[in-house]
Amino acid sequence: MQNFILLLSYLIGSISFIVGLKMLSHPDTARKGNLYAAIGMTIAIFATIFLYEDDEGKKLGNYIWIFGGLIIGSIIGTLMAKKVEMTAMPQMVSLFNGMGGACAAIISIVEFKHLLHKQENPTTNFILILLTILLGLVIGTVSFFGSMIAFGKLNGNINDKTLPGQQIVNIGLLIVIVVLLIAMITGFTGVDITILFWVLLAVSALYGILFVMPIGGADMPVVISLLNSFTGVAAACGGFLYSNPVMLTGGILVGSAGTILTILMCKAMNRSLTNVIVGAFGGTKTGAVSGVELGGAYKEISMSDTAVLMAYSKNVVIVPGYGLAVAQAQHICHELEKVLEEKDVHVTYAIHPVAGRMPGHMNVLLAEADVQYEKLKEMEEINPEFAQTDVVLILGANDVVNPAAKNDPASPIYGMPILEVENATHVIVNKRSMKPGYAGIENALFFQPKTSMLFGDAKKVLQDLVTELKGM
Repeated sequence: MQNFILLLSYLIGSISFIVGLKMLSHPDTARKGNLYAAIGMTIAIFATIFLYEDDEGKKLGNYIWIFGGLIIGSIIGTLMAKKVEMTAMPQMVSLFNGMGGACAAIISIVEFKHLLHKQENPTTNFILILLTILLGLVIGTVSFFGSMIAFGKLNGNINDKTLPGQQIVNIGLLIVIVVLLIAMITGFTGVDITILFWVLLAVSALYGILFVMPIGGADMPVVISLLNSFTGVAAACGGFLYSNPVMLTGGILVGSAGTILTILMCKAMNRSLTNVIVGAFGGTKTGAVSGVELGGAYKEISMSDTAVLMAYSKNVVIVPGYGLAVAQAQHICHELEKVLEEKDVHVTYAIHPVAGRMPGHMNVLLAEADVQYEKLKEMEEINPEFAQTDVVLILGANDVVNPAAKNDPASPIYGMPILEVENATHVIVNKRSMKPGYAGIENALFFQPKTSMLFGDAKKVLQDLVTELKGM
């Protein structure tokens, strides 16, 4: 009966993960979906603590350590989640994802020691378990160290660094990892397997660092998504080791969802997944801007002229970017939308797949401000509509609207699909200054005749713009 309840708890947990993931696909149900998945995880955790027994009928025990860890982790996690700003959410995701990778790697270390004590003569089962442990070690270690480097880069603590022959080094490390795996599985080298195990750990850690280190900021959303899928696969290895269905299901869901999202991000960035794995993109920031010299002439627009231009428009498209998140201006942006619609102006939002610092960053910001989901239009849907748009208001976005991606082969973002805002009648760009965006390159859009610059903090600018519009 006890085992039946345990398996039933795992089934409930697995179903809650699947239902929760499905509900995350729409902003209206995302919060509930997250809650359902969390409840399922809680049920699975406590069922394991109190109901699980090993082959000898022995329970887990160590309740002081288990609940001590749960309490400390819950307090730290709750405080961090409450204090984190929306602008720092990508760093938070990288940090938490890294912790998941570290847990998977620690599981592999512990189970490797247990495996050596249990079985001295290799069998088919021994080799299968060993392979699972080693894969969990490699993937978890790469995820942890890669996520920590990503956290440092997103937080501004680590700069992009590229070694001479970076691609060759990364590919070489991958080959070494594969060779070590084969040597440990076959016992071909005759070297103590424990020594090879720690060498494999060190090489995996080095690869995790060098894999992320050269990647530029504009490509970081792809890396975050890929590392998330790594952690999911590593967790699935742990679920296989423990014959734990809910852990296996959760790992598979995270791994597969992360992989699908990575592929979509690569498509949005016009990058190949192979180049992501060898760290071959995003590190360089050189290249001319299509037909425009750096520091070219640009024109400014006043607040009153901006208000008049938008008030007498039929269609306005707002392009949110990281500057909107930094200024925490999503709520006043929604108010601007409502004020314009009171004047019979049709307002929509253009969402680029990699705007911000992580996939879905802009969607989350605007959903927090209660912007209707139907008003958020993806790049493929909105691009044909720019030709019929009177005004495009760009709030802190840079690289995702840079024409160099289409017409400058020397640009590091060349080939990346962008929001084709230059097709609109008027383009107004809100920035703090003329400094380059996250990719570190100049934007030719800012110097085009139809583009006007509206300098200032996004929140202050939008507040003044709303005041002007209300006074008209």
